[in-house]
Amino acid sequence: MSLFKYFFTIIFFLILKFDVIIKELRVESTDMKLGTITKKITYLLIVFMGFNLSNVFAESIKEKGIVTLMYHRFEENKYPSTNIKVHDFKEQIELIKNSQNEFINFNQLKSILIDKQTYTGKKILITIDDSFQSFYQNAWPILKKENVPFILFVNTREVNDKHANYMSWDQIREVHQSEIGTIGAHSFSHEYLVKLSQKDVVQDIEQSNQDYLRELGFIPEVFSYPFGEYSSEIKKLIKDSKYKLAFGQHSGVVHQKEDLFELPRFPINEAYGKIDRFNFIINTVPLPHKFYKPENKLITSNNPPAIEIEFTNSAKGINCFSNEGGQWGPSEIAFLEKNWIKIILKKPFKTRRGKINCTLKLSDGTWGWFGRQYVLKN
Repeated sequence: MSLFKYFFTIIFFLILKFDVIIKELRVESTDMKLGTITKKITYLLIVFMGFNLSNVFAESIKEKGIVTLMYHRFEENKYPSTNIKVHDFKEQIELIKNSQNEFINFNQLKSILIDKQTYTGKKILITIDDSFQSFYQNAWPILKKENVPFILFVNTREVNDKHANYMSWDQIREVHQSEIGTIGAHSFSHEYLVKLSQKDVVQDIEQSNQDYLRELGFIPEVFSYPFGEYSSEIKKLIKDSKYKLAFGQHSGVVHQKEDLFELPRFPINEAYGKIDRFNFIINTVPLPHKFYKPENKLITSNNPPAIEIEFTNSAKGINCFSNEGGQWGPSEIAFLEKNWIKIILKKPFKTRRGKINCTLKLSDGTWGWFGRQYVLKN
């Protein structure tokens, strides 16, 4: 590239920066918006020079991400915190099918996250935890009819015991043999794993793996932490158990730089499944980060935790919320750098699971979302 082209590239970036400064100072002319006009002039100059714009903008192109939705019960209306009404579920599926977003299956998910396959647009992944009978009766027919792929996470103890509220192994095999259903692991007992000893956790996982082998002929490649609870130790145990991916229950958008054993999902239930909020969720994008502390999500002391997040890009304008003190509300933020924040929790988490959610409106009008969940052992 000639020095002449380098010169105009530098000018281009200076104008972009100048435009940002103008917006930050809220200086605006009613007759002429200097930032917009100068950028248009620069665009024309670069096009005239035959410069490849992709070289300038490559880093600013944001991965749209994979919005993963988590369901449990269907039309079990006495459990509103884990239930979705069938009418609402149908409306949600229809909304996604009519959008620009695309459903993906587990193999596609692996290709994107593990093989780092490039992809375009927003992807949607459906997941169902616990293999309740209400899924088989009420949601499975809808997904079959609409040909929508999904992952069904099966905890095996109740299935072995032929519990009336759970699917049978024959029904689970039916899902597995379809072209749209993938079976995921969800432990044997569905106990609070953080309360168990390391030995008991290993035994629980091994028992479930024996059940999968006996009934399905394979061990699933993907795991879902019961209640979304895990510690650094449990995360390592799951990784050492040869699973390739693991999902929690913290909100956020999956992306290619995400920890493969700490993947986020949006819980969908009666309260959080209303169509306006649902439409907002499926159009959120990831907020990738370089650094996060504390890494261990199990709180044994230091409640509330001292949370720091270094995002990949600027976090200017971000807002964070938490359930510190037992109530949801905004939490104080301090900027250490333009892309590095400290969330100042002034009250301890009161409930068993403490959560933070951060949202940021981006320049293209979309909203980025980042979330994490903590668990109190005692």
